[in-house]
Amino acid sequence: MTLDAAVPEVLWSPSAERAAGSAIAEFARWVGEHRGVELPSDTDYAALHAWSVTDLDGFWSAVAEFCGVRWRDEPTAVLGSREMPGAQWFPGGTLNYAEHALAAGEDSDLAVRFAREDGLERTLTRGELREQVSRTRAGLVRAGVGPGDRVVALAPNSIETLVTFLAVASLGAVWSSCSPDFGARAVHDRFAQTEPTVLLAVDGYCYGGKRFDIRKTVSALQKQLPTVRQTVLVPYLDEAATLDGTTPWAEFTAEAGPLVFEPVPFDHPLWILYSSGTTGLPKGIVHGHGGIVLEHLKALRLQNDLGPGDRFFWFTTTGWMMWNFLIGGLLVGCEIVLCDGNPGHPDLGTLWALAEKHRVTLFGVSAPFVQSCLKAGLRPRDTYDLSAMRALGSTGSPLSPEGFRWIADAAGEHIQICSVSGGTDVCAAFLGSAPTVPVWLGELSVAALGADVHSLDEEGEDLADEVGELVITRPMPSMPVMFWNDPDGTRLREAYYEDYPGRWRHGDWVRATPRGSFVIYGRSDSTLNRGGVRMGTADFYAVVEGFDEVADSLVVDTTALGSREEGALLCFLVLAPGASLEEIEPVLRKTLRSELSPRHVPDRFVLVDEIPRTLNGKKCEVPVKKILAGVDPDKAVSRGALVNPDSLAPFLALAGGR
Repeated sequence: MTLDAAVPEVLWSPSAERAAGSAIAEFARWVGEHRGVELPSDTDYAALHAWSVTDLDGFWSAVAEFCGVRWRDEPTAVLGSREMPGAQWFPGGTLNYAEHALAAGEDSDLAVRFAREDGLERTLTRGELREQVSRTRAGLVRAGVGPGDRVVALAPNSIETLVTFLAVASLGAVWSSCSPDFGARAVHDRFAQTEPTVLLAVDGYCYGGKRFDIRKTVSALQKQLPTVRQTVLVPYLDEAATLDGTTPWAEFTAEAGPLVFEPVPFDHPLWILYSSGTTGLPKGIVHGHGGIVLEHLKALRLQNDLGPGDRFFWFTTTGWMMWNFLIGGLLVGCEIVLCDGNPGHPDLGTLWALAEKHRVTLFGVSAPFVQSCLKAGLRPRDTYDLSAMRALGSTGSPLSPEGFRWIADAAGEHIQICSVSGGTDVCAAFLGSAPTVPVWLGELSVAALGADVHSLDEEGEDLADEVGELVITRPMPSMPVMFWNDPDGTRLREAYYEDYPGRWRHGDWVRATPRGSFVIYGRSDSTLNRGGVRMGTADFYAVVEGFDEVADSLVVDTTALGSREEGALLCFLVLAPGASLEEIEPVLRKTLRSELSPRHVPDRFVLVDEIPRTLNGKKCEVPVKKILAGVDPDKAVSRGALVNPDSLAPFLALAGGR
């Protein structure tokens, strides 16, 4: 569908001084001087991006040199093969992620700031971080951990978790983590696949003013993971906490050891992330040392303009790829701010107060958090000093135009709005921002450097200013090395390359504007196809959840794939306290009719207590659609992948009654 081509309002634009002084402008000047790349100007992002996706060898080798990649063995080429899947990056090159993360800065420089919701705070200098990593590394060596072995963590966004990960990476071992609020089944489904050698666990966690002891879960995991030779217990809530069959953190890290970094090939596994696992076992997505180092250096240094003296925060748990991205701040020498707890406890001002206290430069949250602040009528700029905040990042789901406007109005017009879209699949963003490009209302400013993003129709043809499938047509270094337990690559090909052979289909609806910006409309497998008019669910939610009376919603088009007859369009609502369906339904119908189309007015509005969400907070549109279509619930969704499995009850009841 073709959308209104009118240019939206510019909410933020860089000054000439800021644009010219950014790292990306410095990079543009550098490639002109050192690589002979002729650009119209050092702030012409479109020209720089065009070069980055047409000359992959030139661009990525330039990023590696400009950003200071530390090769132990120099690569023999940039791309040995550019097949997708199967691209071979920097063959012959060896390096280590942990060396990059720990190399920058003096021992006295602050590296990490940590805050827990109950008031506990800690800081770590670069020297203290190196010391703790060396001690943890020594403990892992005593446990027999070596290159390729897996170490898993049921742990929060804390200093011990970060330290253990860096120690694991230094050895060339493989890391994987889950947040401690994950259920026992969800954790087992992920960790059991990897056959780990060592398990790091905490005694409990705090959330929303409550404390949760998870030692029973840890004991159960010990029995269910027969390959685990040692379990290390961090007394996170109670300094005196113990558990049979575990090694206390203090004992594990008691002995100092050398801080040595194992040189590994570019594609040597660094960590295993997981797909949502809503319809089966979560897929183990493996990323390599080199791909992550290179991609995160580019993203953080160039796209986000972060470096020494900056403070980088993103609210995340260890079960979301944004944790892996956040700790990448160490690669570019900035301070990282770790926060553990409920972002709304005791109120929605908590994170804004954190930003003020620590003078956060790049402040990252989820789009639903922004929406919650908007609905609560918050105006952080009136209460908190946000003058240090240069940029605000938002991800997890599309940020509504109202969310964009609220940030500019209620947080500050000086703040660059960095709405980004990418995925766990690449642990990076395809679409995002740049310090040399304006922010247009409701739009993601640019395609990331090196990301050849297209909007394609079903025949694989480019669409101009129309909604199509988001497809990447050239390889990126942080694309998965492999899926775990997928020896011939079948599952990897099925996940990304079946619909457009040789090209990566990501599964999002996207529109590429004439400005070089993009708009995300939601997942393409949950599209609303009404009367031949396809629309992403993000448009629907922007309207419905714009009402204060609606706390949350889920829309499902029950039309069967390939069906000639249109199924019902159902909208499930969670209402705010005091609101009633009788009052809000007529207004919703009228507004949806005028702002979307008569075809997109639901056949029914249904009240529910909760919307089913994955452990990472994403709405379960496709699993609910499958349940309503009569698919066996156990095949439609894995309950262990949901943060609130009981929320499925009304959908199961509705399916049973149809």
